[in-house]
Amino acid sequence: MAKLKLKTHSGAKRRFAVSGRGKILRRKSHINNARRKKRQAVKGEFDAMRPVDRTFGQRLRRLFPYGGT
Repeated sequence: MAKLKLKTHSGAKRRFAVSGRGKILRRKSHINNARRKKRQAVKGEFDAMRPVDRTFGQRLRRLFPYGGT
């Protein structure tokens, strides 16, 4: 019997990235809402990817069956 391949969740594939060390990274939210009212320092924070909380990362692992995108 052939072994089934698991599919990566396509929504998670677009929203998250996996670092070289295996951490799941996310973007900050509210990036497109009222940009002109935000301080420059706040707008600079939107560029960086930040790690997902450890407890939420355990749930996300199921969406990345082979480790990364």
